[in-house]
Amino acid sequence: MVTKLADLEVYLVGGAVRDQLLGRKVVEHDYMVVGASQQQMLNLGFQQVGKDFPVFLHPETKDEYALARTERKQGQGYTGFVCYAEPDVTLEQDLIRRDLTVNAMAQAPNGDIIDPYHGQQDLDNRILRHVSPAFSEDPLRVLRVARFAARYHQYGFTIADDTLALMTNIAVSGELKALSAERVWKEVDRALAEPNPEVFIETLRACGALKALWPELDKLWGIPNPAEHHPEICSGEHTMLVLKQAVKLSVDPKVRFASLCHDLGKGLTPEAKWPKHHGHELAGVKVIEQVAARLKVPNDYKLLAAKVSQFHLNVHRAFELKPSTVLKLLEQCEYQRKPELLANILLVCRADSLGRLGAEHNDYPQADYIAELANVSKQVTAKPFVEQGLQGKAIKEAMTAAKINAVAEKKAELLAKLS
Repeated sequence: MVTKLADLEVYLVGGAVRDQLLGRKVVEHDYMVVGASQQQMLNLGFQQVGKDFPVFLHPETKDEYALARTERKQGQGYTGFVCYAEPDVTLEQDLIRRDLTVNAMAQAPNGDIIDPYHGQQDLDNRILRHVSPAFSEDPLRVLRVARFAARYHQYGFTIADDTLALMTNIAVSGELKALSAERVWKEVDRALAEPNPEVFIETLRACGALKALWPELDKLWGIPNPAEHHPEICSGEHTMLVLKQAVKLSVDPKVRFASLCHDLGKGLTPEAKWPKHHGHELAGVKVIEQVAARLKVPNDYKLLAAKVSQFHLNVHRAFELKPSTVLKLLEQCEYQRKPELLANILLVCRADSLGRLGAEHNDYPQADYIAELANVSKQVTAKPFVEQGLQGKAIKEAMTAAKINAVAEKKAELLAKLS
């Protein structure tokens, strides 16, 4: 019987073991306790935090300690499980319920690795492989494995064929519909922050999950663009190229999400009008709003994506715009109240321009040009017009005229330098 902390049979488990063996920095340490009960953990000063299964915080380090447990599928989705976490559950029984072999290893206090399902071998071979057929019982694992693929692609990892087949079966079965929007978005958001988020999207598409969860994006594959602007032709392929460029430009997941959404409006273009897509910019705003509502996308993500969709062609044509049109564009992008928003819009527009075959190393002077015009416009204030005795609407009209003049002068100067 457990009487003190030192008596606990404790193992380091999961990602900490995996990343330690891979040589990655270990961020979180999760522990498994074998042979103890919930009451014994409470008696030792642990604080219980798990609702669906017993997870405890260490009284001093606050690291997570979970009792070894088994799970039995009872209902639909990722919550339809009956958990059993009594002292007779073994280490091997707990590890077999995990998703991937590389996540099903444990480390004893003396440093020994317990690896009943050959996770080290798959780690060495750079394979993401399911532990057991029970993988199919949890549809959330489709998203998790795709996210792991995005994280570990840089190390050469690929998904085992039989695991991808199980993911495909889950997608076809309709089980993904049982996932809550919040849980889906959490995985998408985390995947966007990974080193290769395009691998996440490509994996979901390969197993049919993208069509089930984000059909507006999946639809872009096979929709053509004019070859003179898009040598890659396919809208889906272009979107992946844009995402890759966005990754190079920013670690902000909002920027990466907007890059995925910038051409969603092309999915509404009638086939008879292909490969042109007149009006896809504004059409895309409505699609983004629908996606955001369904997946519970945060408002700041939605705002950036919608602004990029609506105005990316105007930014591309920046040198052709009249000063008054430039000012209107800046105001619609909330350049004074939300300067970060305009900066991110320009980042995604740059990624869109470079995200084409053969254009990866091109310049994109439009971004700096718009930023410069925004800066000169910001320098126009109400103070001199108030000092002139103007009031109310007259002040606003005078400021607008002054901003247009400032933009016109700066435009002439910048274009002269570019010519």
